[in-house]
Amino acid sequence: MKRQLMIIIVLVLQALVAFAQKPDTAQILVHYKFSYVQDTNNRAHTYTENMVLFVGKASSSYRSYDRQLQNELYRRQMQEAINNSADGNIRLDHKITASGTEYYQFINYKKLVRKEVMMSPYIINDVLPVINWHISSDKANFAELHCQKATCHFKGRDYTAWFCPDLPVRVGPWKLNGLPGVIVEAYDAKKEVVFKFDRVEKAVLGASKPIKDRHGRIVIPLDDDADGSDPNIIRVPINGIKTTDKELAKLQNAMHKDPNVLVQTMKATAQNNGGPKPDIDLKVGAPPILNNPIELPEK
Repeated sequence: MKRQLMIIIVLVLQALVAFAQKPDTAQILVHYKFSYVQDTNNRAHTYTENMVLFVGKASSSYRSYDRQLQNELYRRQMQEAINNSADGNIRLDHKITASGTEYYQFINYKKLVRKEVMMSPYIINDVLPVINWHISSDKANFAELHCQKATCHFKGRDYTAWFCPDLPVRVGPWKLNGLPGVIVEAYDAKKEVVFKFDRVEKAVLGASKPIKDRHGRIVIPLDDDADGSDPNIIRVPINGIKTTDKELAKLQNAMHKDPNVLVQTMKATAQNNGGPKPDIDLKVGAPPILNNPIELPEK
């Protein structure tokens, strides 16, 4: 009887968790100009990228806006190649220059999820970090947003952040969180890691067009958004592959050595599903020289 009761309790808890973690919907998008000094011996070549924070009612997703644009271009090129192919063979050169790393913050459940997109989405689950913020009385405006200043020490760096109390969701870019308002700008004391405010806009629901063959079948997804899912829906992909930092590092090293090894799986899947026969040359830049990690060891 006790065993049956425990089974019922577990099933109920699983159902509650599944319900609690249902997708959130982005209300606003905060855009950042991200810059990062990866190599302190070569500060003239600072890494830069356009990033965006999708802010929901109690969660957020932080991802590369540049990558979204690259993926959309890829979808259009792929669809055009499929439509114009007479023999079912297509060729595309696709160069990835933007980050495939995304961070999801689930405030109510104190959960941080990191997603790495490398043909398939890989998922690393973690606890949302607790940051000891010191809120000051200093105020400033960022576009139409009225913001307040806060400081903290986090991951080996001293950060200044500006948050907007009128947007009362305790989220921010990367792993920054915990202030009584969305963090719209943040930077460390040396300005080596900068999340500079660019603009804010209202989220507009609307799915991307999936890639389809002549029979209407979805083919050759580049990542988990290529099926036409709406990026404004904040959720961890259900088809994500759970992994660890160590295993992910091995996979990333293998991809840098020969990125087209990962393409073979995509080709086989497309052909097995009766789709076009793709000839894709995937280009991935060489790994950067990194002597200044964002997360520094504590002294």
